[in-house]
Amino acid sequence: MTGRRLRILIAKVGLDGHDVGARVVARGLLDAGMEVIYTGLRRTPEEIVRAAIEEDVDWIGISLLSGAHRVLVPRIRALLAASSADDIRLMVGGIIPQEDVAELEAVGVARVFLSGTSIAEIVQFLERTRMDGANA
Repeated sequence: MTGRRLRILIAKVGLDGHDVGARVVARGLLDAGMEVIYTGLRRTPEEIVRAAIEEDVDWIGISLLSGAHRVLVPRIRALLAASSADDIRLMVGGIIPQEDVAELEAVGVARVFLSGTSIAEIVQFLERTRMDGANA
């Protein structure tokens, strides 16, 4: 990962049809000097993992508002493992109940950004994990 800009795939998984937040985050990460691939709306976990591998990303950022995070996020993590792509880190944001954060972290999500998180906080997290060499 060192020597190149961070590559982040921003994805909307499932039936959620609202992507304003995902686009705002994608734009903020671009403005911060990161490479961003946006997959668009209503992607399957399989499409997201395939795109992440093909694009050689460092991170997948999943945006969820539908409440399906407890099913879809573990599926994405399992597909990454099955594809020997465990080095791709996963972050999740959107409408996530606080009580579900620990469950998502337990399945391998490096960070859950709750609704209202600033772009600056997301950028700082990504830069810190890169500088620390963290394998979050």
